[in-house]
Amino acid sequence: MTYTIANSRLTATVDSLGAQLTSLKEAQGVEYLWVGDPAYWREHAPVLFPIVGALREGRTQINGQWYEMGRHGFAKHAEFTLASQEEDRIALTLEASPETRARYPFDFRLTVSYALEENGIATSFLVENTGGEPLPYSVGGHPGFNIPVGEQAEFSDYVIRFEKAERQSCPVIDLNAGLIDWSASGFQLDGREIPLEHSLFYQDALVFEGLNSQSVEIVNPATGRGIAMNFSGFPMLGVWSAANDGPYVCLEPWTGCATLTTEGDQFVEKKGMAQLAPGQKAEHRFTVRVL
Repeated sequence: MTYTIANSRLTATVDSLGAQLTSLKEAQGVEYLWVGDPAYWREHAPVLFPIVGALREGRTQINGQWYEMGRHGFAKHAEFTLASQEEDRIALTLEASPETRARYPFDFRLTVSYALEENGIATSFLVENTGGEPLPYSVGGHPGFNIPVGEQAEFSDYVIRFEKAERQSCPVIDLNAGLIDWSASGFQLDGREIPLEHSLFYQDALVFEGLNSQSVEIVNPATGRGIAMNFSGFPMLGVWSAANDGPYVCLEPWTGCATLTTEGDQFVEKKGMAQLAPGQKAEHRFTVRVL
């Protein structure tokens, strides 16, 4: 089922399947969120839980047993329940079930909330441990944005612009297995801006960790049009577009990432894995602002 929220400037649409944002549109009709063209990438803004990225051979060990889980986890394929809705905000919830326990043997509640702001939208992931043992998890956002957005321009007219100067060496991602090799150096960032080119993504995502910046923009310097994201609640950021020259870019705030080539297969030992004690909860929030 789809739901719509709105304010004086923006309208957003959310699908209960995966609690996925599927549209973020201005009153004048400009669509900022990626349209989901299956010729390039059929999704819009999937919710990543309880893992981000891929597991080695799609499986992991939990409490001595093997469990299978696809890339980015199962939340994006699950039907969420409406928890609350007002004119400009909505919350949807997913709770543990026999189906989720077959992949992830824990009791949890994940609430995904969207709240429209004057010129953007805030996304919140509230993770709750409803069971009697520690709850390990990673969570992340994966919103894609139309590039160009609402103007006659080319993909290469835009830049990725960080809030502060950065010096980062992005790791290499194995294109077949999806694992991250942090010992190998891929894209190098030295400064604030990255000129946008499709070739940036031919080796998968750019993965950043421990940035000085808490926000990033995809913007056309000539016109100022684009989007901005504040990801201060997340230690990692992925920037991605499929290697098929699609007219969009995803900004992905993550708490964890795909299995590293240097890691084993123990779920709790994955890089960035958080743990909640029984009865504990944690919120992870990011905001998107239209420019």
